[in-house]
Amino acid sequence: MCGIAGIIHKNGESDIGLEVTKMLQSMKHRGPDSTGFALFGKPSDQLVMRIKLDDPNAVGAIGFMDHLERSRMELEARLNKVGAHIDHLEGVTEYSCRAVLDYDGDLKPLVDYIEDIPGAEVLSVGHSLEIVKDLGDAESVRDQYGLKGFRGTHAIGHVRMATESDVDIAGAHPYWAYPFGDVAVVHNGQLTNYFQWRRRLERSGHRFQSECDSEIIAVYLAEKLHDGVPLETAIKQSVEDLDGVFTYVVVTKDALGVAKDQMAAKPLVLYEGEDMVALASEEVAIRALIDHEIDTYDPYEGEVLVWNR
Repeated sequence: MCGIAGIIHKNGESDIGLEVTKMLQSMKHRGPDSTGFALFGKPSDQLVMRIKLDDPNAVGAIGFMDHLERSRMELEARLNKVGAHIDHLEGVTEYSCRAVLDYDGDLKPLVDYIEDIPGAEVLSVGHSLEIVKDLGDAESVRDQYGLKGFRGTHAIGHVRMATESDVDIAGAHPYWAYPFGDVAVVHNGQLTNYFQWRRRLERSGHRFQSECDSEIIAVYLAEKLHDGVPLETAIKQSVEDLDGVFTYVVVTKDALGVAKDQMAAKPLVLYEGEDMVALASEEVAIRALIDHEIDTYDPYEGEVLVWNR
């Protein structure tokens, strides 16, 4: 059992980091193992990249710190070598960092070159998307990564209970859609044709960092967007193509979309106000944001909804 949440402000920014934290913390009972955020800040001409340099449990403390220092040096050298001008590079935690770059090349060779560093994984890349995820509840991850001051327009989040894999950052959601920037997905459910779609997408040149079906959904949608398919159409096609029981939420640079499978077995509650849309696995997450009386509803079987900024 996991919990998903999403929010979009149709006009203007808000303290999106705090808002999503409140939503996810209220669903801590659905997933105490890890928490993840996909946050959209103010769009920039520069590229923002979140990178996990290694699993913090991989090696002993002393050896681990030495390894991280070497990894950071190697990261900086590789970014310079591919022509990415580093405007800002900071270590966010002992095992992750955030880079702001001037780079106008293709994302795939850039990301592949970075991920050739042993243990390195690019968590997100884009002109406004930043993915943060780690072990622990929402408030712990928020404080660890300094998200209290994160202002933005829309976001999704996920709380995870590990049932079929280890409790680690690699299994935490959300997932970005390699190698397409500014697209991410959170998902509650299971795809029964996961391997069919993974093989098909791998034949198109895509790689996957996990065995999580949320990553399949993200790449499926991003590939269609790249080919010029509108987001709502791409989501509707996914409901036809992806088998299983699922509810997922996708975010792009200027939109938030949601889909339920034809059986609608996985819960989702939705609130739409004049300037804000909020949705989550449980109504308690929406009421964590809104202190007055509201009306919510559950999307029906096979329903697809999209909101644009």
